[in-house]
Amino acid sequence: MVTVAPPDTWVYALRLPHDPRAARVARMTVRAALNGHGMREVLDVVELLTSELVTNAYQYAKGPASLRLTALGDRRLRVSVWDTNPFIPAPFDEPPGGRPRPAPVDAVNGRGLLLVQAWADLWGGDALGRGAGKLLWFEVGRSGAAHAA
Repeated sequence: MVTVAPPDTWVYALRLPHDPRAARVARMTVRAALNGHGMREVLDVVELLTSELVTNAYQYAKGPASLRLTALGDRRLRVSVWDTNPFIPAPFDEPPGGRPRPAPVDAVNGRGLLLVQAWADLWGGDALGRGAGKLLWFEVGRSGAAHAA
């Protein structure tokens, strides 16, 4: 039996150790994959948003993380980051489509996931249950290359 996938779909997966350099490694992986597949129009947005999710995983989980890039066809890309912490942070704990809530003016953090919500076409989070952690994800490419960043 032969399995045939459309030529514009692909998947890359990367396991990331609990290391402060993980966000940099994730950005380099995103850059290489998107350049290699001719998806430069979403590169800057995807690189930034991926960095935010991986940094969040490093800051709030004690164990490793995983990055998955999935080309869905029609120039759409889904980026997923898994980590060991089951807590779904705001705004990912709400249904997609809501308006970003501004972080308090004096807050020293709390803006990264709001960037994902503002720049991604779709986004969400799933608790995996039974101590399996969570998966945060976003998609770009659905509405004009991530808002023509």
